Amino acid sequence: MSDALDLVGFGLRLLVLPALVLALARWGGLRLGRLPLSALLRAGVQLGIVALLLRGVLDAPATVAAFLVLMLTTASLTAAGRLRSLHHGRRIAAVGVASGAAVALAVIFALRLVALESTYVIAIAGIVIGNAMTAATLSGRGFLHASEERRDEIEAWLSVGATPSQAHAGIGRGAARESLLPGLDQTRSTGLVTLPGAFVGALFGGASPLEAMQFQLVVLAGLGLAMTVTALIVTRLAGRTPYVVLAGAEVGVSAGRAAPGARRPSAGRDPGPAGPAPDARHPRP
Repeated sequence: MSDALDLVGFGLRLLVLPALVLALARWGGLRLGRLPLSALLRAGVQLGIVALLLRGVLDAPATVAAFLVLMLTTASLTAAGRLRSLHHGRRIAAVGVASGAAVALAVIFALRLVALESTYVIAIAGIVIGNAMTAATLSGRGFLHASEERRDEIEAWLSVGATPSQAHAGIGRGAARESLLPGLDQTRSTGLVTLPGAFVGALFGGASPLEAMQFQLVVLAGLGLAMTVTALIVTRLAGRTPYVVLAGAEVGVSAGRAAPGARRPSAGRDPGPAGPAPDARHPRP
């Protein structure tokens, strides 16, 4: 009975934090709705279920593989929901998350940086997949917002014969770079500003400080690879869109066909192959 009361008291005290987030978000006009609260409640339910399942999952390779597929599917669907405004955004998110996580995990275990055991596979895969999801969301939404702001530049390049990939190249590079900076900053400050969960968890689990450090470095290196692959794939695939983004709508620019209700980009004045694109900021496709 006392354990149940302690758990209820912990839950009520914990709810103070999302309540403060909700209040600040409403005061700042962030339009988050109840997302901070619902996200924490969902996390609590999911962590409780996972805690009950992990004992059985770790016993058989088949259940480990099934759990990995579940994590990857959930991450892909979450990122896909954030990128649905992009042309083929859901597909791009799924491919980016899966590719980034698969490449990083394959390299980590191929180099034998950690033992190929179910405990390590689940632990590292969860961290890597989660950060690949974050990279897909940040790079994809950054690409979308930059495309809206630089629509005239994109139309200018298309009007002088550039391909969609060339017209969006600078935007994609900028979005990918911006999506990677928070993770790189956190890696640089590890040990001085932050003590990552993998490091602390390994110490609490009985590992020596050296072993905990090695495990955390593997995680950080894997995150950098996964997020870079994901960001590059998402922005490169998004850059192939045959449409110009305009305030949440898509305007068709592909030759021969246009989206329903779409218009072609303004042709402007053709300065010739040697001149700059009209109204462009001298990008280099």
